[in-house]
Amino acid sequence: MNYSRINTIGGWLCFIIAAVTYILTLDQSVSFWDCGEFISSAFRMEVVHQPGAPIVSMIQRLFSIFAFGDKTKVAYFINISSALASAGTILFLFWTITALARKTVVKNGEEITNQKIIGIMGAGFVGALAYAFSDSFWFSAVEAEVYAMSSLCNAIVFWGILKWESQAEEPKSDRWLLFVAYIMGISIGVHILNLLTIPALIFVYYFKKNPSTNWQSILKVFFVSIAVLAVVQFGIIQYIISFAAGFDYFFVNTLGLGFGTGILFFATLLIGGLVYGIRYSILKKKRVLNLVMLFTVLLLFGYSSFALLIIRAQAKPNLNNYNVDNVFSFSRYVSRDQYGDRPLLYGENYNSEKIGVKETGQIIRKGDKKYEPAGTKSAYIFADKTLLPRMYSDKPEHVNFYKSYMGFDDEHKPTLLDNLKYLFSFQTGQMYMRYFMWNFAGRQDNEDGQFGGKDGNWLSGIKPLDAIRLGDQKNLPPSILENKAYNRFFFLPLIIGLIGAIWHFKRNQKDAGIIGLLFVFTGVAIVMYLNSVPVEPRERDYAYVGSFYAFAIWIGLGVLGLKEWFSQKLTPLRASIVATVIALFGAPIIMANQGWDDHDRSDSYMARDMSVNYLKSCAPNAILFTYGDNDTYPVWCAQEVENIRPDVRVVNLSLFTADWYIDGMRKKQNESAPLPITLKHEQYVEGTRDIMYYQDYKIAQHIELKEILDVLLSDHDEDKVTMTDGSKYNVLPTKNLKLAVSPQQVLDTGTVPKEDAGKIADSMEWTYNSNFVTKGTLALFDILAHNNWERPIYFSGAMPNEQYVGLNKYLYSEGLNKRLLPLKPDTAITQDFDRVNLKPMYNNLMKVYGFGNIKYANHLDRQSADDVTMLSNMFNGLLTGLIKEGKIAESKKVTDKYFEVIPAKFYSMRQVMSTYYFTENLYRLNDLNRANAMIKKTADYIGKELTHLADVSESKNQLSSEQDVRLYLGYLGQMVKLTDAFKQVSLSKNLEKQYNDLITRFTPFAAG
Repeated sequence: MNYSRINTIGGWLCFIIAAVTYILTLDQSVSFWDCGEFISSAFRMEVVHQPGAPIVSMIQRLFSIFAFGDKTKVAYFINISSALASAGTILFLFWTITALARKTVVKNGEEITNQKIIGIMGAGFVGALAYAFSDSFWFSAVEAEVYAMSSLCNAIVFWGILKWESQAEEPKSDRWLLFVAYIMGISIGVHILNLLTIPALIFVYYFKKNPSTNWQSILKVFFVSIAVLAVVQFGIIQYIISFAAGFDYFFVNTLGLGFGTGILFFATLLIGGLVYGIRYSILKKKRVLNLVMLFTVLLLFGYSSFALLIIRAQAKPNLNNYNVDNVFSFSRYVSRDQYGDRPLLYGENYNSEKIGVKETGQIIRKGDKKYEPAGTKSAYIFADKTLLPRMYSDKPEHVNFYKSYMGFDDEHKPTLLDNLKYLFSFQTGQMYMRYFMWNFAGRQDNEDGQFGGKDGNWLSGIKPLDAIRLGDQKNLPPSILENKAYNRFFFLPLIIGLIGAIWHFKRNQKDAGIIGLLFVFTGVAIVMYLNSVPVEPRERDYAYVGSFYAFAIWIGLGVLGLKEWFSQKLTPLRASIVATVIALFGAPIIMANQGWDDHDRSDSYMARDMSVNYLKSCAPNAILFTYGDNDTYPVWCAQEVENIRPDVRVVNLSLFTADWYIDGMRKKQNESAPLPITLKHEQYVEGTRDIMYYQDYKIAQHIELKEILDVLLSDHDEDKVTMTDGSKYNVLPTKNLKLAVSPQQVLDTGTVPKEDAGKIADSMEWTYNSNFVTKGTLALFDILAHNNWERPIYFSGAMPNEQYVGLNKYLYSEGLNKRLLPLKPDTAITQDFDRVNLKPMYNNLMKVYGFGNIKYANHLDRQSADDVTMLSNMFNGLLTGLIKEGKIAESKKVTDKYFEVIPAKFYSMRQVMSTYYFTENLYRLNDLNRANAMIKKTADYIGKELTHLADVSESKNQLSSEQDVRLYLGYLGQMVKLTDAFKQVSLSKNLEKQYNDLITRFTPFAAG
C-alpha cells in the first residue's frame, strides 16, 4: 500500500465526513450572540467589536456571494464558511495525528508495513472524527462565529511545524517555518487564540535541532517560548501600533505636520530595519537571525489585514465600532481597552479597601488639526493586595457569588489560599474541567451550569458512578431525559484519550510533552490568563476548543495504545483492525450518535424570526432601543443584510456611551433619518461628560427634561461642582424629571389613537433610577426632549430594568418591545408585565410574529428555549388583558394561536411557571378540557422533577437544590388551589395527594 496516497485520501475522507455533518446540521440563518454582528459586518464590510476579525469578514464576504442576490440566503452561505473551515480543521488534524503516529511507530529508513499503516490511519480517523463530533467544536462549526476559522489556523500551523520537522534536513525546509509564520500572522486577523500554539511550535523546533536535552535546557526554552509569546502578543500586536502613535503625535503636535506623517516615517524605519536585518543575516550567514527577521516580516504581512478596518472606518459604515480611523483609536481597539484590566499575578480582592486613585496614562483623541487629550486612564489604589487574585470584581452580583460559593461572611478578607481554592474549584473545575468532561465523558443537559447546582453538569451515563457526584440517578427527570443534550459517552472517549496519552509518553516523551504543552496552554493557561469573573451571560466552553483539539490527538493515538495491548493475544494486523474498530465505536461513533440531535439546527429559525419580530412590530420610522447581544445583533443582521424595516433606527444602549456611536446616530442610516439629537460633537466627544453624578439639590417638584439637559450641558461654573483636584464637572441636580405633553401633538402623530384621547397625560413625570448619567443617557434624554412624539419610541423588553431610566409606568408592552406612551399611569397596575397595549400586541402575536418553527424543531438551543418562555409570557399577558376587558372571542383566538405555535414540551421550569398562569386563564375562559390537560401535564412534569430531587436528597442525606424544591412545591400547591377554585374537585384532590406525598419525602431534610 502507498502510505502517502492513503494518508492523503484518509484526510480528505475525514474532511468530507465532517463537512457533510456540519452542512446537514447547519443553522439555516442567523444564530444568536455575536453571529448577527459578524454576518452584518461581512456583508457590508463594516467594523466589528474589539479586537476585530478582518480575515473572517473577508472570507465571509466571499461566501456571501454564493447567495447570488438572495439576501435571505446570505446568512446561510456565511454559515457554510464556518462549516468548511471546521471540516478543514479535521483534515489537518488527521494529518497531524498520522504524522505523530508514524514518527513514533516507524523508525527512520524502516519500511511501513500494512499493519502499521492500518494502525496509523486508524489513529487518524478516530482522533480527527472524535474532535469533529465533540460538543464544543461542533457547536461553533454550524454558525457564523470566529472560532471555526481560528481552529483551522491552529490546525494548519501545528501541521505546518510537523511538516517542517519531517523535512528539516532538506535544503528548502525552512519554507515551512515561514509558512507557519504567515498563517500565524493571518490568524491574528481571526482570533489571537492561535498565538497560544507558539510554545509548542518552539519546542518542536528545539527538539529537532537538539536531540540530546536536559531539564535545565528544557526549562530555559520554556521561558524563551513564553517570552516569544509575549513579544508577539504585546510587542507586535500592540506596541508597534503604540510606537506608530507616538511618532505621529510628535510629527503632528510638535512639528506641525499632517496626520499620518509620523506613521509613514515609523513605517519607513520599521521596513528599513527589517530589510537591513534580513540582508545582514544573509551576508553574515546568520540563519537564526534570518529566520527571526523573516518570521517577523511574515507575521506583519498577516497582521496587515487590519488595514481593512481602518479603510472601512474612513467610509463611516453603519456599524463602525470604535471608529478606528486614526492610530490612537486603533491602538486602543487592538488592545481591547473597552474591556478593562484584570489583575493577573498580584492585585486586589473584591473587598479590598480603596484608599486613592492613581493616574495610569493619558487618553489621546484626534482633533481637527492636532491630537488632543481626552482624559486620563486611572486606577484605584488599594490598602491591601494578594498574590494571584481570583476574586477581584466588586460588582454586587460578583461579590454575592464569591461569598455564596466560598461560604464567606461579610467581614472575611480572602487570602492567597482562598484565591487558590477558588481558582481550582470554580475557574478551573467548574468553568474548564466541566466543559472538558462535556466533550469526552458526557453531558447532562444544555442548561446554564455556571452557578453549580443541579443544572449544566457533566455525566457519563454510568449511573452508579454519576450518583457519587450527582446523587441518586434512578428516576431521572424530564429536564434531563427529554433534553437533547443528554449525551452519554460512558467515559469511553476520555479513557481512549488517556490510553493514548500514556502510550505517547512511554513511546515518545518529547512529542507527548509538546502535545501536553499545547493542551495546557490552550486550556488551563487561558483560565489563568483570562481570570474570568463569574455570572457570565453564557457558557464559555468555545474558548477552550484548542485544548480539546490537543486531547483529540491523544484519542487518536489511543488506537496504537490499544493495538499494542491487543498484540499480546492477536497478530499485529488483526490487533490494528480490532483496535481501530473498538476505538471508532468508543469515541467518534458514540459521540456522533449522542450529539447529533442537540447540534442539529437545520429546522429552527428562532434567532432570525425573533429579529424580524423586533423590527416588524415597530410603527413606521420608529426608534428602537436595545441593550444586549441577542436583542441587537440578529436585528442588525435582519436590517443590514435582508433590508427588513430599514426605516427603524436601532440604538444599542450598551454602545450609546461612546462618542463614535452617537456620531453614527446623528447620520442617516439606511432609510432612517438622523435621530433628533441636538448635542454638539464637542459636548460628548471622548473624555467629555463621560459620567455625571447625581447631587441632591433638594428639589421636590419634577423638572422639565429640557431644563435638566441645559444644566448637564452647561459650560458655566455655577452649574458645576468642584472636585478635590480643582476640576469642575456637571452634575444631575434632581432625579425628579418630567416631559410636557401636547395632547393634540400626540394625536396628530398617531402616537395615541383618537379613542384613547381621554387617557393622555398633561405631562410625563418619573423618577430617574440611577445615581449617575452617562453620555449615552444624556443622548437618550436629548432624544426624549426633542423628539416631539414625531417618531415612535420603543424599548426592547429583554433589557435590564435599570435601562428604562425610570420610565416603566409609561412603557406598554406590545410583544417583544415596550412602547413609550404619554398616558395617565394606571394606579391599578402594580406589575410592569401587566401594562399591555392590547390592540397592537394582539396584531403582533396573531398576524405579524414568526415563531421560528419552535413547536416542531428537533432541538432548541438554550437561548431559543428561553425565548419560548418569553413568547409564552406574552401570550399570557395578552390573554389576561383581553379577558379583563371582556373580549372573549379574541381571547379564544389567542388561545388557539398559543397551542398552534408554542411547544407542548417543557424546556425549563421557567416555561412551567408561564404555563401555570396560562392555565389559570383557560379556566377563566371555561376551557376546562385544555386547562385540565395542561394542569395534568404540568403536575406530571413537576412531580418527576421533585421525585428526582427527593431521591438525590435521600442519597446525600441533605436537601438538594433547595430553591428549586421550594419553587416546584410552591407551584404544585398553587395548582391544588387553582383547580379547587374552579371546581375541579377530583383533579384537585389528586394534586393534593401528590403534593402531600412529596412534602413527606422532603420533610426530613427541610427547615421551615
